[in-house]
Amino acid sequence: MSAAVHSKQFLLLIVLFSALWSKKAACQSPKDTILVAMVVYNGDTIEAKTLENVRLYARMTQAQRKAAAKYNRLRNAVYVTYPYARRAGAVMNDMNEKMENITAKHKRKEYIRSREKELKKEFTDPITNLSVYQGKVLMKLINRETGNNCYEIIKEYKGAVTARFYQTVAFFFNSNLKQSYDADTDDAMIEK
Repeated sequence: MSAAVHSKQFLLLIVLFSALWSKKAACQSPKDTILVAMVVYNGDTIEAKTLENVRLYARMTQAQRKAAAKYNRLRNAVYVTYPYARRAGAVMNDMNEKMENITAKHKRKEYIRSREKELKKEFTDPITNLSVYQGKVLMKLINRETGNNCYEIIKEYKGAVTARFYQTVAFFFNSNLKQSYDADTDDAMIEK
């Protein structure tokens, strides 16, 4: 036999062995098969899967839609105003601590005016952009944080005449600075 025939036979054997080797390697791979549960149905093998539970609800009634809208409005108002109420509580505590050391009446007024200027710079723009409803929620949250209603806070720091003036302005917006915070009944939704 010639060398060309031997090289063709040798090449054929190499190809044959490599094909057999790759088939054997493919059969032994642990990743070639995915084991799944099965069910035989009418002689046909079908993959069996367990699906997650699906909950179906009836359509919301008009009253439920109104209650959901009311809750969402309150929740959004609390998300917007709660940081301001927290800050107000912190400022009030800080002011009360520092005012305990100030005995002179004119020094107290001077300190209150300086803090008022700082707070106006910090909060005038965000607070004026609140809606009337968000303002009402903010008053409730300030009462929650400080333990005093807004009327009492204004009366303590600015005087009774100023507090009465702001109470009158709030009245025109169908609000009340003297509103209390009751987490058990009226304001239970805020606590959620």
